[in-house]
Amino acid sequence: MQELRSRAVRLEAFGGPDALDVREIPAPQAGPGQVRVRVTAAGLNPMDWIMTADADTAARFGLSLPAGFGTDYAGVVDQVGAGVTGFAPGDRVFGGALSRAVAGFVVVDAAGETAANEVHHTPDGVDDRTAATLTVAGRTASAALAAVGPGPGDTVLIGGAAGGVGVFAVQLARIAGARVIGTGSAASADHLRDLGAEPVAYGDGLADRVRALAPGGVTAAMDLYGVETVHVARELGVPDSRICSIAAQVDGVTGANGANAAAGALEEIARLVATGRLRVPIAASFPIEQIRRAAELQAGRHVRGKVVIDLQLRSAATTARSRSTSAS
Repeated sequence: MQELRSRAVRLEAFGGPDALDVREIPAPQAGPGQVRVRVTAAGLNPMDWIMTADADTAARFGLSLPAGFGTDYAGVVDQVGAGVTGFAPGDRVFGGALSRAVAGFVVVDAAGETAANEVHHTPDGVDDRTAATLTVAGRTASAALAAVGPGPGDTVLIGGAAGGVGVFAVQLARIAGARVIGTGSAASADHLRDLGAEPVAYGDGLADRVRALAPGGVTAAMDLYGVETVHVARELGVPDSRICSIAAQVDGVTGANGANAAAGALEEIARLVATGRLRVPIAASFPIEQIRRAAELQAGRHVRGKVVIDLQLRSAATTARSRSTSAS
């Protein structure tokens, strides 16, 4: 039998986008308790390039060379290992495969429960590109909301609200009934309004600008970028018990991590997408051959929405659109 081959992004040395190459490798095989997924789309996240930027950081995530790239994926089950129940060839699925998602095939545990190794059925009404953006950012946003518990009567300040996690956090807070004020650049204001947030520019004077928007006060805060929002929230009188951070450790403030998302959180987010209550803006999509351009765009940290790698066959029109997007 001829060996099945797969295109996959590989790093032979840790580093920036220039270290990313597309290689043809043997397709992985599903073992007992595992499923193999033919990947149609892979979503990028800041953690993808952060954890492969240098050897020391990579080691903390258990990565060694040669390494893959990307964690979020969506596709179709094409091989099922012994003992697997609940999944069959042909099932549409999405999930996480730590630093190996940008590939033609991934193998994951059917019972896996973390973004590093999990698979879920894709609901009808959710396309593969969107499904490929849900795992890391959706889990992280869900954990952040659980940490501060927004609800009706709350005014929530979300720092870095226009980014990949912010897309989910803003909408989930609004669904919970809270008023949301989101920090971002002047260029992201319309994007934030579309998500349901009231935009406010980050930087010097942020506390005063928030006071002007919310004279009645802010009751909770989520910092999705650094520590500016944490410090401003404290200045505005928000107790540490209702502040969380995902990108920095601050004494007294809860650190939200997607690995700690509640059971069923990701399925609930997918359900909200399927029913039209939550939407995920796709900022740009690229074929796998343009992985370096995609990673550079993501690493710039100014993307409004999500960046997706397409691994399915593409029409000439779709390819032309992608080239136009990547050149802009």
